[in-house]
Amino acid sequence: MKLKAVAQRFFVPGVVVTLIYFVRYRCLVSPRAEVELTPNLVIGRRSQISSFVKIKATAGKLVIGHDVDIGSGCFIAADAGGVTIGNHTMIGPNVIIAGVNYRYDRLDVPIAQQGKSSKGICIGDDVWIGAGAAILDGANIGDHCIISPNSVVSGTLEPRAIAQGAPARPVFVRR
Repeated sequence: MKLKAVAQRFFVPGVVVTLIYFVRYRCLVSPRAEVELTPNLVIGRRSQISSFVKIKATAGKLVIGHDVDIGSGCFIAADAGGVTIGNHTMIGPNVIIAGVNYRYDRLDVPIAQQGKSSKGICIGDDVWIGAGAAILDGANIGDHCIISPNSVVSGTLEPRAIAQGAPARPVFVRR
């Protein structure tokens, strides 16, 4: 980790990070959230990031649309593939959005030594993600979808789908 990133993470108070993001993007970031100061992170106007949220975007681009609400305890990490969250999206508490995955192709090499891959994540506009859900690398969630609590999304969901389960499967289509 670079010295500048370490200094920002440990020595910049949360209140300063809150002020920087408010001035830069007109969004509300809780002083108790752990949001990295990086040019890879773009947050839309009127978006709100609650307490105890961790947002990591040093390795890839993370774009959060406008009017997005992120509940407390969420973890969002972007890597080379990037993460995009559309406008008017609601993310419940304790949701994990992980835009990176370990490689596990070879059996003769430990998984931790095989490196990482990143396909990226795309979450459409007007999506509601229930508490405790996990959105994994390679997920593509269409506009107007609802993801029920504790679901695991790793593939593509068509627009207006209501999905649940692990793995998440559409159970209804919004009309």
